[in-house]
Amino acid sequence: MANIILFLAILLTGLHLVTCLIVMWRLRRPAPRVAARPFITLLRPVCGQDRFDAETLASSFAIDWPAYEVIFCAAHADDPAVPLVRDLIAGHRHVPARLLIGDDRPTGNPKLNNLVKGWALAKGDRIVMADANLMLPRDYFDRLIAVEGADTGLVSSPAIGTAPEGLWGALECAFLNGNQARLQLCADEIGQGFAQGKTLMWQRPVLERAGGLSALGRSMAEDVASTKAVRGLGLRVRLSHAPFAQPVGRRSLHAVWSRQVRWSKVRRDGFPGLFLLEPLNGAALPVLMATAALGPWAGLAVGAVYFGSEWTLCRLAGWPAGRFSVAAMILRDALMPFVWLATFSSRKVEWRGNAVSAVSPAVAAE
Repeated sequence: MANIILFLAILLTGLHLVTCLIVMWRLRRPAPRVAARPFITLLRPVCGQDRFDAETLASSFAIDWPAYEVIFCAAHADDPAVPLVRDLIAGHRHVPARLLIGDDRPTGNPKLNNLVKGWALAKGDRIVMADANLMLPRDYFDRLIAVEGADTGLVSSPAIGTAPEGLWGALECAFLNGNQARLQLCADEIGQGFAQGKTLMWQRPVLERAGGLSALGRSMAEDVASTKAVRGLGLRVRLSHAPFAQPVGRRSLHAVWSRQVRWSKVRRDGFPGLFLLEPLNGAALPVLMATAALGPWAGLAVGAVYFGSEWTLCRLAGWPAGRFSVAAMILRDALMPFVWLATFSSRKVEWRGNAVSAVSPAVAAE
């Protein structure tokens, strides 16, 4: 029995090491190049105001692209982000931009509802939805268009947490980077990319074939619905060669915990089969197995390989790997089993104070 337990510990650790190596190889190989530069509409929903909004929203106007428009969407005129958006538009007249305000509710997803009015007025055949807290690099559109192929239904990307402050900021980055982004990039490498709501680039005809923007309200999260819609059309979700930055700053433990439980509920609702395998993710199980089989030194060795390979990935990728990083990785993996269990407490999900539910467009319209 001890040999079987040790074998499983080595197997899980080996799989983790392989995923780290795959992502290292992906990020070190040359990025694909753009063949054409079509007109693009950039949709950015705003709801409330975050610390880095001035920088992240301003990055909408610094993209190196020959022709594009920016449409900001807010549900209410008194939203705290509205004055900032108006100032940014007034100060960057070289890029066509406008702010749309309206509280349409065709779905149970408040973020999608916020974007409906922008989608209706978008002029581009390529429409990119980018969250307000995402920092868009100058080559943002290049990196999205470059991975399109004949079988591509949607281009997306995970977010990489940057600029963490303190242990809880590092913990947020540990969840986003070495765990979630690593797994998503690996899935993309084997042709099983999953959409991430931080960035969604649609070709308008593809989403219209799938039922339009309101169809993405059929799951709790638009990224889950997007993945299912694209695969239902026999197409693939592709991820950008490298992810994009999301400044994290200072976080509280409660904020990190709440966000991870919310995302876990979304995964449980959207991909229940994969969700059941999530207890195998993280170092907690292989470390405990190795310790049970050979003692604490074996557990320490497994932990060193596990976190050492992830830290090396973060360093080579240019992701945050500071003084709190390893401690944050250990804490993250200690918390993940409890996050998974907490998911079963309820199905209630909130986005920026708004309840989110999976409601079909037909039901929502009644």
